[in-house]
Amino acid sequence: MLKEKSVDFVYREYTKDPLSVSELTTLFAQLGQSPKALLRSRDVKRLALDTEQDDAALIAAMAEHPRLLQRPILVVGDKAVVGRPVENMLALL
Repeated sequence: MLKEKSVDFVYREYTKDPLSVSELTTLFAQLGQSPKALLRSRDVKRLALDTEQDDAALIAAMAEHPRLLQRPILVVGDKAVVGRPVENMLALL
């Protein structure tokens, strides 16, 4: 969709180059959401992750297991959105 709109972007292969704890912390601030709100339930179940942990523990788990994080995520400047539905990304552009 971004290519169709002629938007320049950088794709990050999150499984090969996972976000660090620091990057994830910044990302959640940009998203304005908690880590718990952006967990992928399928991967939470697969890992038997305790979702009642504090934010720091959930972020550490996401850094270790990047598939836990909802995606795609578009970051523009100091704001970010989860790209589901895709209209979220259009609103940020």
